[in-house]
Amino acid sequence: MSIADNIAEVRKKVEAAARRVGRSVSDIAVMAVTKTQPPERIREACAVGQRLFGENRVQEFAAKAGSLQDLQAEWHMIGHLQTNKAAKAAELFRAVDSLDSLKLAERLDAAARQFGGELDVLLEINVGGEAVKSGVAADSPALEELLLAAPRLEALSLRGLMTVPPFTDDPQDARPYFRKLRELRDRIATRKLPAVAMDQLSMGMSHDFEIAIEEGSTCVRVGTAIFGERRKK
Repeated sequence: MSIADNIAEVRKKVEAAARRVGRSVSDIAVMAVTKTQPPERIREACAVGQRLFGENRVQEFAAKAGSLQDLQAEWHMIGHLQTNKAAKAAELFRAVDSLDSLKLAERLDAAARQFGGELDVLLEINVGGEAVKSGVAADSPALEELLLAAPRLEALSLRGLMTVPPFTDDPQDARPYFRKLRELRDRIATRKLPAVAMDQLSMGMSHDFEIAIEEGSTCVRVGTAIFGERRKK
């Protein structure tokens, strides 16, 4: 199947999942994950109306950003971001969906101020407690520290939460983790913290995005289902 066919199939599944739980499909964004994808394949996706894209590595996107600057597209950083790459990320991306420390938040805030813009951010939550994954624990002091720091990080707009649950072959196994993130989002939202919005919930990838939508995801990050299996180096 072509990229256009794949995108149409993903959209069909998004609509079906939304209907199952009485949600409006307009409340759910599909992000095309373009890790390892060359510019020409990204252009194919854009040609059929895909406008939201996610990249995992700053250096990789920096190498191809110049050849894509004419596209009407929005780019988000969704991979783990090292603090020494914060300035470049603030220059290249409209949003960072993987914020996981106050130190990184301060670096992004300083860089965004320098560029005279505002950067949307999501807090990455490690819902599975996996040591190999980035993100802050749901009950950690680091999360509270980030939430309370939001008012002074004036160039950052804290919009919600993101997670990558433990991978299993059965997509249903991800459901408790998605539900945990939604419940955490709801608890934070009820606190009405200054400069903290909780309107976005980024969860769900190619193999489990339908489950994520049923559990309240507002953005699904889809790579393989759109572009096929990644080419191995």
